Amino acid sequence: MPICECNTCYGGRDCSRFLSNCTVDADSGDPMFLEPFWMENSGKSAVVIPGWHRMSYDYVNNLYISAELETHIRMLHDVARNAVTEGRYIVFGAGSTQLLNAAVYALSMNMSSPAKVVAESPFYPVYKEQTEFFNSKQFEFVDHSSLLKKNGVNVIEDTIEFVTSPNNPDGVLKKSTLFGPRVKTIHDYAYFWPHYTPISSPADEDLMIFTMSKLTGHAGSRFGWAIVKDKQVYENMLLYKSLADSGTSKDTQLRALKLIKVVLDDDKGQGMFNFGYKAMKRRWEKINNIFSQSKNFRLQKIPRAFCNYSRIVRDASPAFAWLKCEREEDSNCHQILRQKAKIIGRKGSSFNAEDRYVRLSLVKSDDDFNLLLDHLKELISDEDRR
Repeated sequence: MPICECNTCYGGRDCSRFLSNCTVDADSGDPMFLEPFWMENSGKSAVVIPGWHRMSYDYVNNLYISAELETHIRMLHDVARNAVTEGRYIVFGAGSTQLLNAAVYALSMNMSSPAKVVAESPFYPVYKEQTEFFNSKQFEFVDHSSLLKKNGVNVIEDTIEFVTSPNNPDGVLKKSTLFGPRVKTIHDYAYFWPHYTPISSPADEDLMIFTMSKLTGHAGSRFGWAIVKDKQVYENMLLYKSLADSGTSKDTQLRALKLIKVVLDDDKGQGMFNFGYKAMKRRWEKINNIFSQSKNFRLQKIPRAFCNYSRIVRDASPAFAWLKCEREEDSNCHQILRQKAKIIGRKGSSFNAEDRYVRLSLVKSDDDFNLLLDHLKELISDEDRR
């Protein structure tokens, strides 16, 4: 008999037993909300790989990179209207995580002094963690506000700025904050897809990073890509990749190609993008409705905006709730949720913000999200009882 892998808060031999005393995990950004779409399209998205297929390190005439997959990625961005790819180079990686440091490395190689790596708060913690982990002589992570205080917006030092749009954790569409001939920017567009945000216009930056995990939900395949304008930066990133892993897995590239073909064949992306947008919009409405009844908690505000993809004014559908504990005594919102509601979020300090904030993931499975709603309803109803 196969072994069941149970969803959170379920157990037993067939995963049918609900664990009533369970703690809800709303920390992880594991994008399982798209699982029902892929279950409906399981036949079209399946991949069968013969034993002889793609045994070599290389593709013919193209080191490590499938030309067909690159072509379909360009087609995908044309359909989603979220990025300019014409005249740009594309680099593949093991998810966007690998490409983030590859980009820092590639940009710092062309700088005359060790680069200051920065991100405006609140920011995705991996930028700092990864930069500090590799402990390179070519770059170091520094505090964004300190750099601004020292230089103003026109920076005169070799600097690399991470800009995330929509931002993780608060969903804000962000732009560069630092300028000057010695400033380079890495634009992390992991969530810049029609199911998470209105696409205002195609992104047209020098270095843009995307990931399959947030596009289709296939985080476990570990596939991402960078769109690069400068040939030297592109070649530096390829050098990083060749030394790090001798190229992205051919099996992963084949699966990514199959998934993108399904997206493009399904009414030019409207099937998956519309499914994803409706799912995230419903989740945002439900969680907003709960917190609208609270005196002690406040969610971020995200306005409606025109979407260049769908050609309509759209409601918010962010990947995360950025929650603030309003009472003065509730300085650790993560702890409040853990103790009073059995909810695990991600601390505000993880994003270089106050711990009065906590991030709650809205992209997990339907079971996980419904459990989160149940625990939040109980938490808010306790306000009246107290």
